[in-house]
Amino acid sequence: MQVCAAPPFAIDHALSCSARWRPHDLLRLRHLQAFEGEPAWVREAFGRAPYAVVRRALAAEGFVAIGMRGAGRSQRYGTWASSADVVSAVSPEALASCTPLEGRGALPAFAALAALAALQDDAAGPLAALTWGPSGSAGFELATRVATVTASSDLDLLIRMDEKPLARNHAIELLDHLQVLAQRVGVRVDAQLETPAGGVALAEWAAGKSRVMARHASGPCLITDPWATATHGSHA
Repeated sequence: MQVCAAPPFAIDHALSCSARWRPHDLLRLRHLQAFEGEPAWVREAFGRAPYAVVRRALAAEGFVAIGMRGAGRSQRYGTWASSADVVSAVSPEALASCTPLEGRGALPAFAALAALAALQDDAAGPLAALTWGPSGSAGFELATRVATVTASSDLDLLIRMDEKPLARNHAIELLDHLQVLAQRVGVRVDAQLETPAGGVALAEWAAGKSRVMARHASGPCLITDPWATATHGSHA
């Protein structure tokens, strides 16, 4: 987030993340509270699509950290919503097989997503037994039904690995598959693993580094094993 509102609660009350929603879930809101310094585009964006994405940040009880997105990449705003204002939520994995708006399926991000969805039932494929779905602009458009993806948009993927670790050889196979698909379709595919330690880039885990960056609500952290939750390494 390039801009972020000050939290509407005392910092020492921000003890945990909400258990009801996870990072990258899209929330439909009945109301968006305004905070000092809010960019002018935020109200227009909320009027166009009353949705926000759950972001990684500790919050006090009754609040959820959210991110607003506007028309361009420069329009990103981190803010806060009251839990009582959340009407519904949709996760990235719930959007994996959704059909884009009419006439938009040929956009590279959606073409790549369709190719991945077609492989979901392939027991021998790299996505077999994995829980995954689109985040970013593709996920936002599929959830809101508001045109958001452009011809140059990346395809952002979230892969849930909350319990079972992803073996390095499987990570390499999956990354190779995504890179071949990206080259064929003409789109950049950016996959993130959701682990107990936070978000870890698939490319970084597949590279075999001794430590990888995990993005957690309490801040980024360099760790050796994203599934060894008892040891979090040193902060970056």
